[in-house]
Amino acid sequence: MVLGVLTSGNLGLNTLVQLESRFTIGFVLTDFNSINIINFCQLKQIPYYSGNPRNNRGYNFIKNIPVDIIASINYLFLIEKDIINHSGKLTFNIHGSLLPKYRGRTPHVWAIINNEKETGITAHIIDEGCDSGGIIKQIVIPIDILDTGNDVLEKYKKYYFKLVLDVISNCENKKLLIIKQSEALATYFGKRTPSDGKIEWSWQRERIYNWVRAQCYPYPGAFAFYKKTKIIIDTVKFSEIGFNASMDNGIVLVNRPNIIVKTPNGALELTKLRTQIKLEVGNKLI
Repeated sequence: MVLGVLTSGNLGLNTLVQLESRFTIGFVLTDFNSINIINFCQLKQIPYYSGNPRNNRGYNFIKNIPVDIIASINYLFLIEKDIINHSGKLTFNIHGSLLPKYRGRTPHVWAIINNEKETGITAHIIDEGCDSGGIIKQIVIPIDILDTGNDVLEKYKKYYFKLVLDVISNCENKKLLIIKQSEALATYFGKRTPSDGKIEWSWQRERIYNWVRAQCYPYPGAFAFYKKTKIIIDTVKFSEIGFNASMDNGIVLVNRPNIIVKTPNGALELTKLRTQIKLEVGNKLI
């Protein structure tokens, strides 16, 4: 069994290393920033292409390398029909949500922001749409109230290789059962950038709590501005401190030992900040 692997990031590297120990890897497609994947391919002498594969760039690299199965694992790019059709038996993707919900980018972050209690990973056929191909298998993964975006990825890491292995085994044994996705139930969420992390203090404190934990370190982080200085906030917790409801949202109620800020339905204690600036009581975060 010869595999082609499309993969990015640490989650992709972890799965690639395990696959290489079990199968022949015909090629790897990755991105420029996945240096550890590039280094691994060089170490193992696996042919690899780094960069955007579209407009025939990826296909021209792989077209003379036959593979039985192409597995896409945490890959940054959508692929075109020429790569999809290159495998002898199957081209599939592992997506970080319970499809058809949360198609698109960083679905685990969006799931936390939206206060979901569970997420999961889905193995699905790759078609020319965005995460829209038939579902092969899913694994449900709980989201705990303290889980951060990175915590959920660590949970994914425990199951990615197992799911990939199950799909390959079922393909070899001709036991694949593919279920068409319901477009009526599909949701799509777009790519997030660091500038998308701004907190609105008019939000309910539960939403701010989820917003912060979804994006905390090692991600760019949720943030607010204090006197034109960007303050990145990594952890918060609910505070029972009292306040006058007529006060502006975002106002600093207490500044030691931790900052406590007013929101419409209660106060939030900011327990970890990426700043050395001292915030004064009575001033506002915006």
